[in-house]
Amino acid sequence: MSPKAKPLKRSTGSIAAPSTASIAEQRAAIDRVDRQIIELLNERTRHVLEIGRLKLKAGDEIYAPHRERAVLERLCQLNRGPMANASLRAIYREIMSGALGLEKSLTIAYFGPQATFTHQAAIRRFGSSLQYVPLRTIADVFAEVARNRADYGVVPVENSTEGVVTSTLDMFVDSELKIVSQVILPIQHCLVGLGPPSAVRTLYSHPQALAQCRNWVQNHLPTVEIIDTSSTTRAAELAGRKRSAAAIASSLAAERYRLRILYTDIQDNSNNATRFLVLGRQGPPPSGHDRTSLLMSMADKVGALHRALAPFRRYGINLTKIESRPSKRKAWAYFFFIDLDGHITDRRIVRALEHVQPHCDFIKVLGSYPNSE
Repeated sequence: MSPKAKPLKRSTGSIAAPSTASIAEQRAAIDRVDRQIIELLNERTRHVLEIGRLKLKAGDEIYAPHRERAVLERLCQLNRGPMANASLRAIYREIMSGALGLEKSLTIAYFGPQATFTHQAAIRRFGSSLQYVPLRTIADVFAEVARNRADYGVVPVENSTEGVVTSTLDMFVDSELKIVSQVILPIQHCLVGLGPPSAVRTLYSHPQALAQCRNWVQNHLPTVEIIDTSSTTRAAELAGRKRSAAAIASSLAAERYRLRILYTDIQDNSNNATRFLVLGRQGPPPSGHDRTSLLMSMADKVGALHRALAPFRRYGINLTKIESRPSKRKAWAYFFFIDLDGHITDRRIVRALEHVQPHCDFIKVLGSYPNSE
């Protein structure tokens, strides 16, 4: 037993120490604890449902990422082991997902077919108890949420190896949706197929996945024919049609199409991760540890960007990302996507934006959301 672990308690007293209690006694204690857990989980859910009823009556959003973050942090602070914090968070993710599903039949739209990394990111954020809708394009995800056919949407925005997903950034120019949460998902690519590695003659892969595994492929499969696919899941599906083919895909995709995992962790960067955004119609209040995303444009003049960014330095605001994209409205005009630490309601950020505004032709708050990962 871990030095921090405490023996289980019965309702009428403590059980025998693990060194002396029999297996039967330990199992009987577990059964009693399970009954208590079920009773308490249902009591917790009844409170959640009442809060949901009050939220719906007030016209508020059911999903509250700021509250979710606070609950998970508090639970980890209370945890004394031996259960790891990561396991505790995963358990409570499903508890929260089950309660969300009872409060309202939430629909989560996401980019790509089932078993993609975006699908995994959506489940990681919302749990497995809600309804998920795969969509063909990122634009479709934005449209589904904007038209109230989905409550939230999940799209990729950047990869630590290959950079930003430009189609996601471009959608924010005209969309009124807000970023309400983010998910940072470690990306572990696998080589999957029906036959042995020596039999592989054709490799299916999404271009992004291939780019993240290029060195590995060149070293291990230098002569294979490479065929681009629309997703890693589609790559796995095609690889399942012949023994001489393989795919770069996730273990979840391999499981779905009953493929063998020939190699694991074939990405060139061991720290490979993708950041996903959760889209909604109403942003959350401050959580105490937030990130704000902005979209800005300014006149094509010498020093314009410097003057627009100077107020952030003046007020001590940390900019974590600046990305430029062609505006597509005028030649050689650009939008700048900026991430910064803090919530849009923070006094320093409010004051800074007051000084930024005169230097911009256009400025738009894309969302403030918990910076929990």
